[in-house]
Amino acid sequence: MIHLVHHPDYVAPAPARSQYQWNKNGLVRDLLRAEGDIFTWHQPEPMPRIWLEAVHDPDYVEQVLSTAVPPEKERRIGFPVTPEVARRAQAVPGGTYLAARLALEHGFAANTAGGSHHALFDTGAGFCVFNDLALAAVRLAEEGHRVLIIDCDVHQGDGTAALTAGRPEIATYSIHAEKNFPVRKARSTLDVPLADGVGDAEYLETLERTLVPLLEGFAPDLVLYQAGVDPLAGDRLGRLALSYDGLIARDRWVSGVMTSHGIPFASALGGGYGEDALEVSRRHVASILALGQAVAGRALQR
Repeated sequence: MIHLVHHPDYVAPAPARSQYQWNKNGLVRDLLRAEGDIFTWHQPEPMPRIWLEAVHDPDYVEQVLSTAVPPEKERRIGFPVTPEVARRAQAVPGGTYLAARLALEHGFAANTAGGSHHALFDTGAGFCVFNDLALAAVRLAEEGHRVLIIDCDVHQGDGTAALTAGRPEIATYSIHAEKNFPVRKARSTLDVPLADGVGDAEYLETLERTLVPLLEGFAPDLVLYQAGVDPLAGDRLGRLALSYDGLIARDRWVSGVMTSHGIPFASALGGGYGEDALEVSRRHVASILALGQAVAGRALQR
């Protein structure tokens, strides 16, 4: 069984003036349900305010939860923070944390939202309100875990790197398009910038060559995986050129490396953009299935 985390608040009505695909999480949920009884579904608790304030500025947390985010911050986020958006922003990091706890028990679990890696200390950015990866990692580190955040989104995980900097029990890895958003990059433990148009073979070779030494050197006991599907060729906000098969090969490889090293891992959805929300959602579903089925297949071989 593949363990999935989902909350009804992930599916929020689109705020005004938003270019984000708000129906994506509902489509992902429906497509996964259509796969049949291969999943165990879990509903998270919203992340407690005190945990949010351990990573984000308490004033900013109050602005979000009271839906009083200043216009300049809403512009950086990319949409207004309505009550529904605020509830979603608190539920998503709770989901990534729960997925991590489930991964520690079962080897792998997936959050059907999350990967909000651009949110910073006192503001959101790039369609990200709270940084669920940093929030979950900090909480897990405080519980005694060594956490590696692997970010394969086409955009650098700048917020995650900034919010976890200086914590020796957390490491960050980001492989991304060098010339893409954000313009000002943060410093991850290891950044792997790629030129525009990199395709399957070069991407997968670079991923293996750079990630394995960090994984073995840092020796995490848990990995959080930002499984963005925007490296696909033709993605509306991407600059790389992976094929559909290349994305699946990436996720199968990540799953295989984690399994072979005996490291539990949890995935978050990450980015994926296009005019067709159903096509984008199918990319995310293919990613979750590739990750989960690879883990299940190796377990059966033992």
